[in-house]
Amino acid sequence: MNVKKKLLCSIMSAVFITSLSIDLTFASPITIAEQGSFTVGGSYKQHAGKFSQDNFLSEEGQRAYGDFAYVEYQKPVKAKKLPLIFQHGGAQSKRTWESTTDGREGFNTLFLRAGYAVYLVDQPRSGEANLSTEAVTPDTPWAGNPMYGDKTLYILSRVGHYDEKGEPVPNAQFPQGEDNYQAFQQSWTIGSGPLDNELNADVLAELVRQQKDGAILVTHSMGGTIGWRTAIRTDKVKGIIAYEPGGTPFIFPETEMPNIIDARFKALSASAMGVPMEDFMKLTRIPIVLYYGDYIKLGSENVGEDKWGTEYAMAQKFVEVINRHGGDATLVHLPSVGIKGNSHFLMQEKNNQQIMDLAVKWLHEKGLDK
Repeated sequence: MNVKKKLLCSIMSAVFITSLSIDLTFASPITIAEQGSFTVGGSYKQHAGKFSQDNFLSEEGQRAYGDFAYVEYQKPVKAKKLPLIFQHGGAQSKRTWESTTDGREGFNTLFLRAGYAVYLVDQPRSGEANLSTEAVTPDTPWAGNPMYGDKTLYILSRVGHYDEKGEPVPNAQFPQGEDNYQAFQQSWTIGSGPLDNELNADVLAELVRQQKDGAILVTHSMGGTIGWRTAIRTDKVKGIIAYEPGGTPFIFPETEMPNIIDARFKALSASAMGVPMEDFMKLTRIPIVLYYGDYIKLGSENVGEDKWGTEYAMAQKFVEVINRHGGDATLVHLPSVGIKGNSHFLMQEKNNQQIMDLAVKWLHEKGLDK
């Protein structure tokens, strides 16, 4: 074969391999064995009086139902033994884990492709579980409409900053443009009742107990404390992946409470909650990993960077105490492993596949991917 023919064959082979790679990456179907939705937990309040059709709009004699979680799930064919249960953060919903703002696959689909059954949760009084037996209270976060908070939430989430004209400037990994900005802002949900993380943990624990072999929790932000509390409630939690836990208390032994590092705006500081040593020790019996993104700096003039600086400092203390008591906790600061530019919503950004791959590797190392 002459040189020209060899070169032509090489080019044709490269084109074929490239096209095959594209097909496998972007067009491979996911075979779902089972999917559906259901509710977990819940209660009702009975109003006094007697119901009458003549006054059918009255509260008399009727019940108010609420305080349950809404769960949507998918199981791939030949799913791994342990499912992943995804717990969202504050003022969010299961949308956190769905498609990205620019239409790429979110964590629920990426983990399905990796062979895991995926359960997406809307916690009580949030998202599609927004019925509440308690009225909204003045301290309920993000409870009112209209919710004027786009700049506040953008900065606190470290998604980016604003230029001198007030236009959003995304960080390195958040998708650019007005459409993505709007999609991000439309992901928020208001609370329909008081925030009650004991209730949230009770309901999440009930969902975990329903899984034959237990489950792995995947939490985000304010959902972090719900994950810790759930693992105290049931030994069927087999591991926890926590993405930027914070905004609600980290758990410590009540005899080993940490010093609080104040944020510039004190109300934004990280917090801690003490529990009996017997309960805390339950967190030492499972592997736990915490991931934090970029733009985290104590003392920064950027409110979000400073706030998350206090959370990261508290996470360091949390991991240290768990490991000192014989546990297996790992704290990963993404820039320190060469992954830069991520915000608080790292699971939705341009490199979310890379972020997810880290968790898949960790699951394998801990023997949780059988």
